[in-house]
Amino acid sequence: MATHEDDAQRAVPASPLGTPTGGDRVTRRRPLREQHVEETVEVAVPVRTAYNQWTQFKSFPRFSSVVREVEQVRPTVTAWTIGYGPLRHRFAVEILEQDPDAYLAWRDLRQHPSHQGEVEFASTRSGGTAITVRMLLEPRGAAQVLTRSRRATRLTARLVRAELGNFKRFIEGLGQEGGAWRSTIRNGRVQHDHPEPPRSRVAQWPVG
Repeated sequence: MATHEDDAQRAVPASPLGTPTGGDRVTRRRPLREQHVEETVEVAVPVRTAYNQWTQFKSFPRFSSVVREVEQVRPTVTAWTIGYGPLRHRFAVEILEQDPDAYLAWRDLRQHPSHQGEVEFASTRSGGTAITVRMLLEPRGAAQVLTRSRRATRLTARLVRAELGNFKRFIEGLGQEGGAWRSTIRNGRVQHDHPEPPRSRVAQWPVG
């Protein structure tokens, strides 16, 4: 998961596994390795609302049972602090791919990555949104303490399912998003709608 804030509070997203099909979008997903978890929840708000709120990463501590803090580091990088009780685990995440109202993928930035994931948003017949999260977690260091008594994949599946349920209650309780970050990201780079024109190497000389 990844901190974006609305355009007035500008924040950015958190991994890249691909991009879902939607309209003229082309599927870009880079498949996770075999043992990943996948959980889906349906929320009673439109796709745009669900997506916009999800990109407000700093709001995650308001509904999450494990996320304690999210800090925006760079436009595509966020630092997350998670934990249970006195245990804390901090890590940086990079968003590699992001398509507004459709898809977001991220990866752990440590030298030995411990997780990667993706989230997809799809409209339902009822006018709501199906949110699907896929995640591969390989805990190391302090995070191993949290998973030493059971298989990491089983714990991850339960955690993702619970967090999706928390998000569902949160966004349905709000009824509308608290902000939005709607830029596109490709291979870890923000795509600008209106790129700056090339500049002459000679100061104040017009281009073209």
